[in-house]
Amino acid sequence: MTQLETAMVSLGVGCCVALAVGVNHANIETGIDRIEADLRRRLRTLRLKFPQLRLWIRIWIALTVAAAVLVSIAAGSPVFGLLIAVLMSIGPWYLVARAAKGRKEKIEDQLADSMVMFSSAVRAGLSLPQALELLAHDSPKPIRQEFAQMIGEYQLGKPLERTLEEAKVRLESENFVLFAAALLASRESGGRLNETVERIARAILEMQRLERKIQSETAQAKKSAIYMAAVPPFVLVVYAWLDPNNVSLLFVTLPGQLMLATAVVLEIVAYFWALKILNPDI
Repeated sequence: MTQLETAMVSLGVGCCVALAVGVNHANIETGIDRIEADLRRRLRTLRLKFPQLRLWIRIWIALTVAAAVLVSIAAGSPVFGLLIAVLMSIGPWYLVARAAKGRKEKIEDQLADSMVMFSSAVRAGLSLPQALELLAHDSPKPIRQEFAQMIGEYQLGKPLERTLEEAKVRLESENFVLFAAALLASRESGGRLNETVERIARAILEMQRLERKIQSETAQAKKSAIYMAAVPPFVLVVYAWLDPNNVSLLFVTLPGQLMLATAVVLEIVAYFWALKILNPDI
C-alpha cells in the first residue's frame, strides 16, 4: 500500500469516525460518564482531585485518535494505528488502577496494627474520638491520612457515625467495615470495645499471614510469567536477524500486520490473565 493510498484510507477512516461521533453523540457521552465515574472513584482512593477530569478525558480521546491517524500514515498501516489507539486508551486507566490498588493494599496491611494501637488506647482509658486522634498522629502513611480526615471532619462538627459511614464508602475495605461496625455498635450499646477490636485485628493478621504465604509460593510462577511474556519479542528479533526478508512481511503486508497486532494483544491478555490466576482472593 503506497503512502497516498494509506493517506486516503486514513482520511476516510477519520471521516467515518467524525460521522460516527456525530450520530452516536449521546452514547459517547454515556461512555465518557462511565469512564469519568470509574476514574474519579480510583482517584479518590489516591486522594487526588481533578476538577476538570472530563475535559482531560476528552483531550486524551482526541490525542488517541490523532496518534492513531498519524501512526497509520507514518507506518502505512491502519492496523498499527488501531493497535496504538487501543494501547493509549487502556494505558492511563491501567496506571491509575494499579496505583489505587497499591495504596489500598498498603492500607489493608496497616489496618490490623492500627486496630491493635486503637485497642490499647481504649484500654488505657481514652475515649473513642481520642483513640482515633491518636491513630491520626501515630499511624504510618497512607492510613494515617484516612484517620486524619475522619478526626478532622469530626472536630468540624460532623457526627462520628456519618464520618465512619463515609470512610467505609471511600476506603472500600471489608476489614475497615468490620472495624467501623464495632465502633458504631459500641457507641449504640456499649460493651468491651477493645476486646472486639482485638479479635478483629487477630483475624485480619491471620488473613494477611495466609496472603503472604500464597504470595511467597507464587513468586516464582510470577517471574515465569514475565519471562514467557519476554520470549516472543526476543524470538521476533532473532528471526529478524536470521531471515529479515520474511519477517519484514509482518510489517509491510496487511495479513502480516493483522497477525502481529493480534499477537501483541494476545501477549498482553495472556500476561495479565496469568497474574490474575496467580493472585487468588482469600
